[in-house]
Amino acid sequence: MVLDNARIHHAKLIQPFLKENAGRLALIFLPPYSPQLNLMEGVWKWLKESVINNVFFDHVQKIKQAVRGFLADVNGRPLEVIDRLCVRM
Repeated sequence: MVLDNARIHHAKLIQPFLKENAGRLALIFLPPYSPQLNLMEGVWKWLKESVINNVFFDHVQKIKQAVRGFLADVNGRPLEVIDRLCVRM
């Protein structure tokens, strides 16, 4: 499992779970301050650009609906997601 270095991923509360599942999970921590390596950062940026920026939602339900619509849309375009988020070597 690839994780960023957020505090929650190192919290004392999660340590028993990690010890219990040490044989099933291999944790790989990204270097600190490296959002370019965390593909989810690119998804959040894309979502904000497409759904949230300069939009007023008068109900939480409308935000949820807009986010779900965005995710459904990008799930149907995997090649565009790869082109947008992945670094090609």
